[in-house]
Amino acid sequence: MPSKLRRKIGGTRLRRCYFRLLPHIRPYALRAILAIGLCLVAGAMDAVIAWSLKPYTDLVMVEKSLHAAWYIPFLIVTFAAVQGILNYFASYLNAWVGEKVTTDLKFRLYRKLLSFEAEYFDRNKSGDIVFRFNTDAELASTGLLAKLKVVVSRISSSAALITVLIVNSWQMAIIAITVLGLSFIPIAKIRQKVQKTIDQAALTSSKIITVYNESYAGNRTISSYNLAAMQEKKLQTILLDLFRRGVKLTQHTSWLSPIMHVIVSIGIGLTIAYGSNLIVTGQITSGNFVSFIVAVVALYNPIKNLGNNFREFQTTLSAVERIFEILDRDPKMKEQPGARMLKGLRSDIAFENVTFGYRADMPPVLKNFSLRVKRGETIALVGSSGGGKTTVVSLLPRFYDVVAGAIKINGKDIRTYTFESLRDNIAIVFQDNFLFSGTIRENVVVGKHDATDKEVMIALEMAYLNEFVSATKDGLDTHVGERGICLSGGQKQRIAIARAFIKDAPIIILDEATSALDNESEAIVQKAMDNLMADKTVFVIAHRLSSIKNADRIAFIGNGELLELGNHDELMSIEHGQYRSLYNIQFSAEKPQKRVDNYMD
Repeated sequence: MPSKLRRKIGGTRLRRCYFRLLPHIRPYALRAILAIGLCLVAGAMDAVIAWSLKPYTDLVMVEKSLHAAWYIPFLIVTFAAVQGILNYFASYLNAWVGEKVTTDLKFRLYRKLLSFEAEYFDRNKSGDIVFRFNTDAELASTGLLAKLKVVVSRISSSAALITVLIVNSWQMAIIAITVLGLSFIPIAKIRQKVQKTIDQAALTSSKIITVYNESYAGNRTISSYNLAAMQEKKLQTILLDLFRRGVKLTQHTSWLSPIMHVIVSIGIGLTIAYGSNLIVTGQITSGNFVSFIVAVVALYNPIKNLGNNFREFQTTLSAVERIFEILDRDPKMKEQPGARMLKGLRSDIAFENVTFGYRADMPPVLKNFSLRVKRGETIALVGSSGGGKTTVVSLLPRFYDVVAGAIKINGKDIRTYTFESLRDNIAIVFQDNFLFSGTIRENVVVGKHDATDKEVMIALEMAYLNEFVSATKDGLDTHVGERGICLSGGQKQRIAIARAFIKDAPIIILDEATSALDNESEAIVQKAMDNLMADKTVFVIAHRLSSIKNADRIAFIGNGELLELGNHDELMSIEHGQYRSLYNIQFSAEKPQKRVDNYMD
């Protein structure tokens, strides 16, 4: 990008950020305007002390007339008290508006996050999401409004002080204002470097959040594999990187303050030298001179800390830009205009020449995959790991969209249905089901928000979990812990089944729902799944082929293609068939285990 264009863009950056925040501030416009008005008045009062020193100096110090200027000290105290009160209310109103805008932005960002497709979560780490969707909102609105208060106060104060300068001596005012303008030149030199370093520091900060999230979620893995030292080293590396970027940012900005001190000193020195000449020649009084010097010191004083303020301001602007980059991003998967409602399953589900890949730069996972599933049929998807089984069932509720081909329900492409109605007709039990932090009741009614306690207990009974719930002290109000940490694997699976049962969707997806369970838990969960599957159209992904022998049909998928299709007996009759070969391998592997189990019994 040409430097001229970069300067043009940089020059409009602040205006663009405030313009984008304006719709979010508008609901609280009255308080925001009042805060700005108070800032203007409070800022202008900075000139009172400087202005009052002219008559005080001329009357008291020069003419030795104490009685003529007795009111001036009281006037200064009164104005200072009023300014303090105005600043308090301005700060309160500004903080109130800032917190409101922050809350609104966080909600909008969260709602936007929920609208994104699964691919977005595949590509972004948890730390990036937490930082950009939560921390940036706090940095942006509260920070930018706080800076707006400072800017408004400074502009009002500067305007009032410059007026004092001009009134006292327009000649010295020209010198002071010229030096003031020159002080902003160094900022233009470092703006691009500072912005780049701040963006890189934000990326590094998000990595820290990711490490903490991984350490929380994977605490048992870390302990069992003695990975504490490895995790410490990982965090130490990230912290060191953040430290280096912080130091680099300090190198870019810290020299501003010394430079500003020098520039301010030059300005004050020049005005004193020239002012002395004006006093001697009788062009200004001593009062003019003292008032001018106090005003110019007050005008220059904020410039001394311009380096730190500039750094904070750039951090805030970067956060605002990152926020609206997210809010401006359209989800890749959208409902078609005029999308219809899916009202139950009336006929077949058809995969027609479906091609799909998770990434454009990698081979597709499914290639011209076709499969027709009858209403009320239970079909099992089997095959080698990575063959595309889970991808098939992930496309059905539109977690992802097909690259080519179509998936049809009731003869219509699923992309013509609304997301909500499509997913209302599908219940999924995953291998590792997510439970929300809350009670058993709260996790079951996810499937039906208005379910009664009786309906919940029926669902738990069908999931063979009612005895466990009844035996607990709090019953349905038993807390499951974050991600269901207080429950066993089998209990979590059965809550997920109860959740799917109470939803009563016509299409059921069971994605290796028993593969992580022991034999006893698997047997109970299998009975629960049999209850769930009654009179439904069911897709079953199973690792243990013995568990899907009774499926109406079995689809063997390999390398993204449908290789074999039929019931268990039909597939076993295929000489050198892939299903038969896999089944025999599993059966021979299970037989010794059974003999060992019998011996142990």
